[in-house]
Amino acid sequence: MNSLKQEHVLVTGAGGFIGSHLVEALVPVCSKVTALIHYDSRSDWGNLEFLPKEILDSVEVVGGDVTDPFFVQQLVRGKKLVFHVAALIAIPFSYLAPSASFRTNVEGTLNILEACRRSDVRRLICTSTSECYGTARTVPIDESHPLQAQSPYSASKISADKAAESYYCSFNLPVVTVRPFNTYGPRQSSRAVIPTIITQTLSDSPVVRLGSLSPRRDLTYVTDTVSGFIAAAVSENPVHGEVVNLGVGQSISIGELVEKVFTLTGIRKEIRCEDERVRPEKSEVMQLLSDNRKAQALLDWKPVMELEQGLLQTIRFIQEHAEFYKVEQYTI
Repeated sequence: MNSLKQEHVLVTGAGGFIGSHLVEALVPVCSKVTALIHYDSRSDWGNLEFLPKEILDSVEVVGGDVTDPFFVQQLVRGKKLVFHVAALIAIPFSYLAPSASFRTNVEGTLNILEACRRSDVRRLICTSTSECYGTARTVPIDESHPLQAQSPYSASKISADKAAESYYCSFNLPVVTVRPFNTYGPRQSSRAVIPTIITQTLSDSPVVRLGSLSPRRDLTYVTDTVSGFIAAAVSENPVHGEVVNLGVGQSISIGELVEKVFTLTGIRKEIRCEDERVRPEKSEVMQLLSDNRKAQALLDWKPVMELEQGLLQTIRFIQEHAEFYKVEQYTI
């Protein structure tokens, strides 16, 4: 990480789950960190609010919108390293508002790519998602696996990934695309399955309401995902133009995950599957299991957090910040 000491770093999507953890990890090792949050007239900094004061005092927080190309050009100017994490990530919401997903994820990424090209950045790290693979045809899933757009969200992210690829091929832009698998941990919203399970388990309700229990996921703790981002930024290997999986290489079904949360909390409840929480049949991704050998070889990256320990830390955070979650409603 010593190579970041002289770098002015930009993180888009800094108020989000992964973005806030990335900012927290970068501040001690970078010259300066600029954190882009989505503009909000209430001055809401999102998950950055959870950062220790001594960390946050060192961050330049900027409100804006990645879909505005003029704003993005000004934002990127003078930065040598850019982490593009900003995205509209909710899959159920993409069924209702697909245009919003494409506008943020595709147009926003295009604006970042063009601004980085014009500003001569040293490296751009773009954030993909394992949802781009769809239901696994072969496991474990390596980076050559076909991309399958099984939701408007995944289609938008595939488009963004291909835009990054095109800028590397056309303009030799120094871009690396990291593809996290099912990141979880403290600060994640109840839109995601693990906080959904934990908050309902800890609530007064006698029932845990979920969608399908059979899909399998490769769960990566957020600090491991963040270390993969940073490894992509500092690697001296030929990483430009590459797509790299960030996953553990183990899978667990949603049903098994519920049982694990029940065991760790000492609480057991009725599980009720509700139609409104089930994805359309052809849209559900049934199995995600990563092959992370490329990350090990190119980035010298391996995840270190065991699932049970990561779940315990997530449970502890949710217990300490219960007011952050709206357990009584289904968050899409």
